[in-house]
Amino acid sequence: MYEFTYTTPAARVVFGAGSMKLIQQEVETLGARRALVLCTPEQKAQAEVVSSLLGPSSAGVFDGAQMHVPIENARRAREHAKSVDADCAVAIGGGSTIGLGKAIALESSLPIIAIPTTYAGSEMTPIYGITENGLKKTGRDTKVIPKTVLYDPELTLGLPVRLSIVSGLNAIAHAAEGLYAKDGNPIMSLMAEEGIRSLANGLRGVKKNGKDKAARSECLYGAWLCGMVLGNVGMALHHKLCHTLGGTFNLPHAETHAIVLPHALAYNSTVAGEAMDRIARALNVESAPDGLYQLNQELGVARGLREIGLGEADLDHACEVALSNPYWNPRQIEKDPLRALLQRAWEGARPAV
Repeated sequence: MYEFTYTTPAARVVFGAGSMKLIQQEVETLGARRALVLCTPEQKAQAEVVSSLLGPSSAGVFDGAQMHVPIENARRAREHAKSVDADCAVAIGGGSTIGLGKAIALESSLPIIAIPTTYAGSEMTPIYGITENGLKKTGRDTKVIPKTVLYDPELTLGLPVRLSIVSGLNAIAHAAEGLYAKDGNPIMSLMAEEGIRSLANGLRGVKKNGKDKAARSECLYGAWLCGMVLGNVGMALHHKLCHTLGGTFNLPHAETHAIVLPHALAYNSTVAGEAMDRIARALNVESAPDGLYQLNQELGVARGLREIGLGEADLDHACEVALSNPYWNPRQIEKDPLRALLQRAWEGARPAV
C-alpha cells in the first residue's frame, strides 16, 4: 500500500541538440535584460560563445567558478554581478559553475539559467554547497533552483571521456541513494531506476566513442532524471561521506562519488533490499554494490581514494568529521563499520556486503 507525499518545484527544461542557441530567447522569457555568464577558467571559450549569442543582453563573463564553491569566491561573484548591473546569470558548465550560480541566487535572488556540460545534475536541485574554513556546508532553498535549464547534448561531445565517466557515475549516486531515501516515493524511484539504466548504457557508449551523439544524449537524459531525484528527496550516508572528503580534503568531487558509492551501498545493503534490487536490475547484475564496482572498473575509474590524493593518515579524521553531523541513513551509522568502509574505499578493495 502506497503512502507518500510528492512535491516538485516547477522549472522549465529545454532538451535537444542545439538548444544553447536559444539562450537569448530564454533570457527574454524570464523578463531579464542583462545576463552575466558564469564559468570556470577552463570553459571561458565556451562562455564567450554564450555571451556572443546573448548580444546586447550580455553583461560579460565571470570565469572564476571553483570546485566546492569557496565562500570568498561566491562573495566576489555576487559583487561582480552587482557591479555590471546583471539581473540574471547564465551558468554554463558542471557542478562547480552551477554551484556558483546558486550561491549568487541564495543571497541576491538573481534568477539563474543553467546550461549543463557535464552529468552532475545540480541544475535540477534546490541543494547548494559552500565551503568555509575547510568545511563544506550544504543546504536546501528553492530560490537557488535555476529557472530554466537548457540540455544540449552537443555541448558534451567535447567533454573528455574520463570526465564524462566520473560525472555520470556521480549522477548515478544521486539516484541510488534516492531509492532508499526517508522521503522517497514511487515516482522518484521510477526516475532513479531509469536514470541509472540510461547513464550506465550511455557511459559504456561514450567509453567506446566519445563523439557518439546517441550515447551522449542518453547520458544527459539519465543525468536529468538523476538530478530530479537528488532535488526531490533526501540523501544519506554516501553523500555525507563525499561532502566530508571533498570539503575537508579538497578531493575531486565526481571521482570521490564514483569510488565511494559501491562501498556506501554495501553498508546499507542489508536494510535496503528493494533499493538494491532496483539498482541491480538497472545495471543488469545480481549485486548492486558489486555491479557498480565492476562498472567502475569497466569504465576505467580510479580504484581507491588513495589514487586521488587522500592519505591513509587522513582516514581517522574523515571518519570523525562524518560522524560529527551525520545525515539520516537507513542503517545506523557506527564508527567501526564506517571506518572499515573508508579503509576499503581508500584501498580500492571490493565492497564488503
